[in-house]
Amino acid sequence: MDIKQGHSLNRIITELSTHHLPGKETPLKLAVIALLAGGHILIEDIPGLGKTTLAIALANYLGLSFGRVQCTSDLLPSDITGLTIFDRNENRFRFVKGPVFNNILLVDEINRAMPKTQSALLEAMEEQRVTADGETYPLPDPFLVIATQNPSEQVGTYPLPESQMDRFLIRTGMGYPAEEIEKSIIRYGSIRDDIRSIKPIVDKAEISAGIKAVKEGVYLSEKLADYIYRIAAATRNHPLIQTGISTRGAISLAEAAKANALLNDRDFVLPEDIKELTASTEAHRLLMRPGYESIDREGLLSELLTSIQIPRS
Repeated sequence: MDIKQGHSLNRIITELSTHHLPGKETPLKLAVIALLAGGHILIEDIPGLGKTTLAIALANYLGLSFGRVQCTSDLLPSDITGLTIFDRNENRFRFVKGPVFNNILLVDEINRAMPKTQSALLEAMEEQRVTADGETYPLPDPFLVIATQNPSEQVGTYPLPESQMDRFLIRTGMGYPAEEIEKSIIRYGSIRDDIRSIKPIVDKAEISAGIKAVKEGVYLSEKLADYIYRIAAATRNHPLIQTGISTRGAISLAEAAKANALLNDRDFVLPEDIKELTASTEAHRLLMRPGYESIDREGLLSELLTSIQIPRS
């Protein structure tokens, strides 16, 4: 495997977090990991913290097409996937592609869309294709959904069920910027206009090579596969957890750990890769027992990790 692919993609994170999105290195890195691992990311935080800016900047630096959907209660599945119309000029029906046919799709406030619309989007995310009127249309490759939701405002929302939350490889927040950074933003204003002129620093071929490297070139040992299994099993047997990490969740952790290894210029996974990403890839998959819904799931996972022996090489 050519670990230069990891270095070039890691440079994007460094450039963006240094010059355009200071203090946002963690969500940027997690978004790149989701892209490399073939998954999607849910950013759960209050409005106004730079989620849209992050998505636009990442798309521009990667040289990928970008689309955006603002979810509302009257949003239809066809508003995302597209619809078939009759073209009078050509005297035939043709399919008009929706915004989902972009490499990076920002879905703002996904929990404001009705369940039927959410399901249509999540099906596209899972299958990487759209079927309309008996015809199947492949989505672009690579394909990354960056969905957002506001956890503090629930009026007029349709919360994602646990089974649909499980479709997201990673869930994270943005967080408030550091004091000095926020003062600078207040003083000089939004950088949204500036990032639209960002030039790509990698091409699609490099991104595809990175995705292929994660899938085929990064080594996960049998001992580390066992380590991931023991983490999943520990959540399934925990007294406060009703439903623990699924097999899909364990696979997601393995793929995310491989992507993290690539970004660190390695073609093999270390236990540190797994520990670093357990909370962001697994906390949203846990279904707590009645009475314990408000418990800090990331903290619970961190506590579990301390009780599981780290495999030795």
